[in-house]
Amino acid sequence: MRKFIFVLLFIIASLSYLFEVDELLVKKFSFFNDIKVSYINKVISISSSVEKHFDQAKKIEELTIENNELKEYKILYNGAQKQLNAVKEFLVNVDLNQSKPKIELVKVLSYVNFNDFTKVWLDKIPEDDTILGLITENYAAGILVNKNGRSVGLLNGNKDSSYATFIGEEKAPGIITASTSEEELLIKYIPIWAEIKKGDEVITSGMDNIFFEGLKVGRIMEVTSLPDMKIATVKPYVNVLKKKYFYVYKNVNQEVKTIEKVEVTEKKEATEKKPLTK
Repeated sequence: MRKFIFVLLFIIASLSYLFEVDELLVKKFSFFNDIKVSYINKVISISSSVEKHFDQAKKIEELTIENNELKEYKILYNGAQKQLNAVKEFLVNVDLNQSKPKIELVKVLSYVNFNDFTKVWLDKIPEDDTILGLITENYAAGILVNKNGRSVGLLNGNKDSSYATFIGEEKAPGIITASTSEEELLIKYIPIWAEIKKGDEVITSGMDNIFFEGLKVGRIMEVTSLPDMKIATVKPYVNVLKKKYFYVYKNVNQEVKTIEKVEVTEKKEATEKKPLTK
């Protein structure tokens, strides 16, 4: 109905222009001129509103695209900032003056087996078969091993993840390994004479050359005495299964290399001096 009225008015206006009826009406009836001006202004206003609407829609679309791009950049920025903060915290809290370590940031790629969350693939090409330490923030997280030329992370709680520790102020030695509980760890081979108790802090000892001394592991929850040793249950400080990045620690202390080189040289000289037997 509105379209019909609009078309009818348009035809009437056209005919009036054609036969100069509008001039006669304007001369005789001035209010027709007011209607004409009002109609023209209304058409201009509607046209401007329509044009403005489409301009706003286009602008909204452009701003939406730009906003999505900024969100992506923000996600990348936050990820990089977290890594940078972790590196800063690591360098501030860890004292490495007595060794010449190699620290490298690695990313968790995926689980090796979907039924074992403590065994993961890492994005690092191993240089050799040396067992390396995995660190998150200022805590020991597990070990890295070479499996067919690929790096596998055996995290705390894995049955094959073991490293040397000290317990309490007296630094009682022990070897940490997995427990039957996913939320706890075990320390085995603690000397029977060691004075340890619930609440003692567990740190890495560095005696296995996997870690340096002082990385935090957790606190003793329970101590069990056996005929030949003690076993302690440990509550770890951090849940390493939720981490996506780790630091790989490798001790490249020159003194260790020198000792190994001397031992190899001595063995070689002894072999060369050994008389041949017929």
